[in-house]
Amino acid sequence: MLDMRQVTKVYRTELVETHALRSLDLRVDEGEFVAVTGPSGSGKTTFLNIAGLLETFTGGEYVLDDVNVKGLDDNARSRLRNEKIGFIFQGFNLIPDLNLFDNCDVPLRYRRMPAAERRQRIEKALAQVGLGSRMKHYPAELSGGQQQRAAIARALAGSPRLLLADEPTGNLDSQMARSVMELLEEINMQGTTIVMVTHDPELAARAQRNVHIVDGIATDLSVEPSLSRAARVSA
Repeated sequence: MLDMRQVTKVYRTELVETHALRSLDLRVDEGEFVAVTGPSGSGKTTFLNIAGLLETFTGGEYVLDDVNVKGLDDNARSRLRNEKIGFIFQGFNLIPDLNLFDNCDVPLRYRRMPAAERRQRIEKALAQVGLGSRMKHYPAELSGGQQQRAAIARALAGSPRLLLADEPTGNLDSQMARSVMELLEEINMQGTTIVMVTHDPELAARAQRNVHIVDGIATDLSVEPSLSRAARVSA
């Protein structure tokens, strides 16, 4: 599903060279639920942006669903991202002037889907997250937990093979966070691959695997270090 080998990311200015990722190896198989943890500045966001085809990488190989993304032009990357990947952000990223139906509709319009298919997908996704009766509501009319569920529905409407979640419970209280986590677990049980970045050890423990990133290097905490397939480093 997702296979990164020796992936590096270097940010360069005239005076400074910053290594955000250092020879990162990580494989996520289809249907897995993987939590990615690590301190601030460790490279988690860079990893997630590269995984989501929002950033390019400096070196290494990245294969997404049997497609080698290295060397793809911007249009090809955009098509692959739109067809294969769904995003859930900590800040929800809902458009305040659009109701929930239209928020879910925006990314589908970019795929030039027929209106009938878009409606069917959106109604199904909103029903799945428990918001079927609120599709005409605006984000400001919803609680934080409901807004996050709407953001999940927006991602699900595109039928992604891979769901990338960046601190999806970071702006929620503990009860709402558990509710959102249960929803993600349910989505994963239905076959969607999920990679979730989180600072919450309790949530990370509920994933099938826990990958820890420090200084741009990934270590799979779910296996013995000698057997880890997640990180082998030439520092």
